[in-house]
This record gives sequence, C-alpha cells and structure tokens, in this order.
Amino acid sequence: MISKEPLGPVIRKGDWKFFDLARWTYITRLQAEEFGITSANVKARLNDENPDVKRFLGVNSEFGKMLGVSNGWVVKIISQVGNFGESGERNVTPIGLPRGVNALWNAGEIQYPPPMR
Repeated sequence: MISKEPLGPVIRKGDWKFFDLARWTYITRLQAEEFGITSANVKARLNDENPDVKRFLGVNSEFGKMLGVSNGWVVKIISQVGNFGESGERNVTPIGLPRGVNALWNAGEIQYPPPMR
C-alpha cells in the first residue's frame, strides 16, 4: 500500500464538464470490470442480451450525450485503456504492488461503481 488517502482525478477549479467526464470515466472502468468487459471483448459485448450491459455500452441509452460526448464513449475508453483491473495489471502489478483494497467490492474490497442510469 502506498498510502490510505482518498486520491483521485484532479481538475482545474470550475471546469465542471471535464470533472463530470473524468469522474464518469473512472466509474465506467470500474463498471466494465464488474461486468467482465475487457478491451479484448468490449465490441463483442455490444450484442449482449443483458439490458444493463447494452445501456452501459450506449447501445440503447444516451448517457454519453448527457456528458457532451458520443454515446459510444464507453466502448472507446474500454477498447483503448481497458477496465480498471486491466490497467492495474498493466501498470501497477509489474512494479510489485498488490491490488489490495483497490479490488472490486465483489472481491471483498472497497471499489464499486455507482449505478449508471
């Protein structure tokens, strides 16, 4: 563990549109991991039967539009960056730090995405 501080994305004061986008991008990457959506399978999951997955990926929702981006923004992020766990495996695990409390709630730790509706 590096520290026990609640660290997160930082934005310039008053840039609320960017704050919303940064916040929801973080949440999106957590939700993708919870759904089992990875950079390798995100495009295939566009055909998922689960209505929550379809809404999440922008197939039948306009959440992206509400944020001022395309409705396919989640697919772009996950395709290019991966879900939360993928980026940890790529960037943190190689330097010898365990995921620890940064694992998802369903693995017994503290990370969980709020509902995206």
